[in-house]
This record gives sequence, C-alpha cells and structure tokens, in this order.
Amino acid sequence: MSPGDGMNPDRRRRAAWRSGLSQAGALGAEAAGGAFRRRRRTDQRVDPNEGVDFTAIYRDESATVTADDGVALAVRSVVTGGSGDPARPWGRSATPELTVVFVHGFTLRMASWHFQRFGLARRWSDRAIKMVFYDQRGHGASGRASAQTSTMAQLGDDLAAVIRAMAPTGPVVLVGHSMGGMSIMSLARRHPDLFAHRGRIAGVALISTAARGITEAGLGEGLNNPIVDALRVSVRYIPRAVQAGRGVTRRAVQPVLIAASFGHGHYSPVLGRAVESMIQNTRIDTMVNFLHVLESHDEATALPSIAQVPTVVCCGTQDRLTPLPNSLNMYAQLGDDSRLVIGEDCGHMLQMEAPDLVNNAIDDVVARSRLALGRPVMPWRRADDA
Repeated sequence: MSPGDGMNPDRRRRAAWRSGLSQAGALGAEAAGGAFRRRRRTDQRVDPNEGVDFTAIYRDESATVTADDGVALAVRSVVTGGSGDPARPWGRSATPELTVVFVHGFTLRMASWHFQRFGLARRWSDRAIKMVFYDQRGHGASGRASAQTSTMAQLGDDLAAVIRAMAPTGPVVLVGHSMGGMSIMSLARRHPDLFAHRGRIAGVALISTAARGITEAGLGEGLNNPIVDALRVSVRYIPRAVQAGRGVTRRAVQPVLIAASFGHGHYSPVLGRAVESMIQNTRIDTMVNFLHVLESHDEATALPSIAQVPTVVCCGTQDRLTPLPNSLNMYAQLGDDSRLVIGEDCGHMLQMEAPDLVNNAIDDVVARSRLALGRPVMPWRRADDA
C-alpha cells in the first residue's frame, strides 16, 4: 500500500513532504560529503579572494523597478568612466553609449556579478557604459513571488520592465547566468522585436545556462520530480511545517547547488562562503517554486531570435548543473555571429570562478555589438504604448 492510501488529504501532503525531504536529504548528504572532503585536502592553500568585499555592489546607486504585476525589483546601477577612475561615475546627467544588464541565476542575487561589476568598470574606464544589476523576483532584496508568478514567462517580462525603466533609450547588451540566461531567452520568446534588426538588444552573453530543463542531464537529475513536487506541495499546503523544518529543507537542496558551483580543483573558502550565503538567504518558497520551473522549462524556440544579434556562450567543463553539452547545443543554433568560451575545470559559477575569462567574453560581445557595427537601433515600445 502506498503512503497516501487511506489517508485524508492533509495527511497525504505531509507524507509527500516527509518522503521528498528524505530523498533530497540523502542526495544532499552525498554531495556535501564530497565537498567537505575536497575542502579538507586543500585547506592549507592561500585564498586568492581573501579580503574581497562581496557587498561592495550595494554601494552603487539604488532604484526600484515595479514589475507588471506589482512586484518590486531591487536594482543597482553605475556608469563607468570619469577621469579614468572606475570608482567615479560620470553622474546621473551623463548619457551612456550603451547599457549592459546583468541577470543572475537561481538562488543567487546581484552580488554574484561582483567581479564583473568592478573588473569591467576598470576596462571601460574611458567609456560611458551603464551597468545595471537587479535581483530577480523572490531573490535578494526584491519582492516575494507567488507560486503563480514564479514562471519563466514572468522572469522574461520582469527583464523587459527593467530595460524600460533603466535603459529607456540606446542599445542594450544582456548578460545572463544560469536562470538569468533563461530569463533572457524568455524575453526573446515573448518580445522578439527587441532582437530584430532594428531592435534595442545589441548583444547577448549566455553563461552556464540551458535552453531546456536542468533535470535532463548532469547533477540536475538529483532535483527530479519526486523531490521538487514534494517540496512544492509542502510550501503550498503546510508552510508552517516547512518553516519549522527550515534547516532540513535547506540541507535537502543547498548542498546539491553548492557541489555544482565550482570545479574539483578550485579553492577559495571566501568565495564558497559568499555563494553559500546567497543560497542560504533565498526564501524557501522561492527555491521550491523555481526548482519546478527549472525542471520543466523549454525556451529553445527563443534561440532563432537571439541569433539575430552577436552572442557569446560560456560554460565550464565541470559544470554539473547545466553541463557543457547544453552550451554546445545553444552555440550551434546561434549562427555565425556567436562565439563559444569554455572554462577548463570550472563549475557552474563560472563568472566567479574564472572572472577574467567571463569579463573577456562580455567585453568581446560589447565590442561586436550593434553599436560597434553601426547598425540602427530604434526605440522599443510595448504594443499598448503605441
């Protein structure tokens, strides 16, 4: 007899919750054990990121963008340049030549772009380029997302709202990591005019991402339906129990994500703690709702639209959450104006593990953008604005 036979609905939901957490906990323990063993073998090394302040991005100018359903999205922005000093922006009155919008991944926040924020500011110190970072709904300082609005379509529309508010004119380059790359694909599927020959989007960088569900291959298989569904049921129907078992819930999923973050040989306790802190501080309902989205999403139909602009696809050879074959498949569909960058021995958090590699790729796609090529860029308006 199955655990749910003969039970009332509430007891059945509780049984599903316990069963799902038990399966996820076993997987998490295995992943955590591997991560712990790797740390013990390398704990005598010098941390290359000692002293790095991963909160520095929050000193940039803040703004709030209201999504179309009323959710408040936390935004930070900076314009590079100004006497050759990357710490001194041009000021609010300056008109940037181009805007680069960064979209972070699942259970992360804008601080995951720390090395891009400061590394690219130094590279672009003689140019007025606006960099925009925001927390996706349910993440970081942005507003809570309901289960009904935790969808890939909504993430694409959120990105559209950020572009309208933070880059109302001029060309835009989009940079997305993991779920952020999927948000860009959603935008392309829902707003293909943005990527057309006279559209606002001038280039795209897709980092450690996939066009289809993450549970099809790699470590993502550990986040498959029984676990995702059990967690989703528990959040929806017995939130008090989930909150009471907060540590248990996190132990079920968090180690899987952390284990996928870096390559086997990577060593930086400071960086590891920064990523772990972001994951730990993500709401449980956000984690559960978007796990289900990541398991089932399919944005492959957006690739032809994205192929109309210069692109770069980046992935690590040891990325077990969105493995390299996903990136190779996307690259093959993005045409002659796309480039592929592979991070040897790197995991899922490529922009933090190999920041120079990713910064080179972003700088390259900006150099190849429609702005550099002199293609026309027309203002973008929603249909209801016409």
